[in-house]
Amino acid sequence: MSRWAIVYSSLKTHIVPVVSLAIATISFLIVPTTTSREGITWWEAIDLQTLNLLFCLMFVIAGLRECNLFRTLASHLLKGMRHFRALALTLVMFTFFLSMLITNDVALLAMVPFSLYVLTKLQLQHHALRLTILQTLAANLGSMATPIGNPQNLFLYTFYHIGTLDFFMVMGPITFVGALLLLGLTWVGKNEPLTQPVDSHHLPRLTHPRKVLVLLTLFTLCLISVFRLIPHTLLFGLVFPCGLCFYRKTLQKVDYGLLLTFVAFFIFSHNIGCIPALESLLQQLLIIAPQTTAILTSQILSNVPAAILLANFTEHWQPLLLGVDIGGFGTLIASLASLISFNFYLKTEAPHPWRYLFFFTLTNVLFLSVLIGLSSLL
Repeated sequence: MSRWAIVYSSLKTHIVPVVSLAIATISFLIVPTTTSREGITWWEAIDLQTLNLLFCLMFVIAGLRECNLFRTLASHLLKGMRHFRALALTLVMFTFFLSMLITNDVALLAMVPFSLYVLTKLQLQHHALRLTILQTLAANLGSMATPIGNPQNLFLYTFYHIGTLDFFMVMGPITFVGALLLLGLTWVGKNEPLTQPVDSHHLPRLTHPRKVLVLLTLFTLCLISVFRLIPHTLLFGLVFPCGLCFYRKTLQKVDYGLLLTFVAFFIFSHNIGCIPALESLLQQLLIIAPQTTAILTSQILSNVPAAILLANFTEHWQPLLLGVDIGGFGTLIASLASLISFNFYLKTEAPHPWRYLFFFTLTNVLFLSVLIGLSSLL
């Protein structure tokens, strides 16, 4: 492979952080000054608490994925099943609850390839499109429910110092209703019998149990730090040396591209906030229609950058939180996690990308409409 081919392949693989860093760099060229009216410089705008927590969570979850923990749990749940409906409900709802703890993108990375493998083993490949879309909906929906369910929730939770009970009071009802809709969509359809019962002996098994115990202990400390019971600096001081001394391969699995994306958008949102006219426009939009502004911005930028961008221009976290989470439904790029499952589907035997996009958009618009209507009643 030529040098340019290697560079092109690397850029293609890391397109989101590369574009984000390019946008942040351009912002330095168009902004007269990068010091805000409050005297905050661009490097002070980088939220180290969010970055520390995100790094620690990604490290722990990457290690647990290496040990096959999540797929092993799913394998045991599937054992002995004889009908497709039960299989689909288990895989979809397991993805839903898993995303609450390990983020929507990691839940899809763990569960979509596993589910496609199970379908292939049971000669049910014709259900791949439907099941992949349902799992994508499940991950984006379940991740709304907790502060650690997706990156934008973690950022907003720390940025606004949202109370834990307040967070669950806002996101709990809308996630519950969405879960009922998800159950309904998964239930409908032909309930064909499986050609053979699911045998967990042919499915992934847990490896390195001692490492799992260590990582689960660190995950507990991550949760304690997220809920502000120990400082995030202390958590980082425990997790990083542990990885450096014992789990260097796991450190390599951390999504550093996502961390760079956060850094880039912290800088970009701060810099454009130094433009008085643009600052005034965003503030006005967020006063008039904060949730709608967040939803529409998410459809274009995706919900993580939208949250980072808009948080600097409003003090009202509830409509912003609802907006960027609900805004994860809609277009394929509204939540970047949706691209993960789409790419996995494209690698299946005889995929139908346009059909996938049609049904993906149809179901996402349904969820988007229902959740917008529900949020207006709350």
